[in-house]
Amino acid sequence: MDKLSYITMLMDFYGNLLTEKQRMIMSYHYEEDMSLSEISEVMNISRQAVHDIIKRSEKTLLDYEKELGLVDKFLRQKQRLVVIKNLLLEKKDKDLQPIIELIEELIDS
Repeated sequence: MDKLSYITMLMDFYGNLLTEKQRMIMSYHYEEDMSLSEISEVMNISRQAVHDIIKRSEKTLLDYEKELGLVDKFLRQKQRLVVIKNLLLEKKDKDLQPIIELIEELIDS
């Protein structure tokens, strides 16, 4: 998984544990793809301050993941669901279709 996707996922899980300012800057940078200069103009702070906040926030999110492991657990469960879905598809049993559809919803969510 690339860094952008991983940080975005960490934000989904742990973003509310950051300050409002950190969340806003991280959202601008990772979700809205704004440059440090653009964020500094919007937030009325220096480009260096934006950079420091992003780096500090990334470290905080990674520390939460290291301690709690929620993203890792989520990704492992998603992988298991894919395996289960594939095993059920091999059975070619029409009665299993509702179960397969539920699993697909879980995988896609």
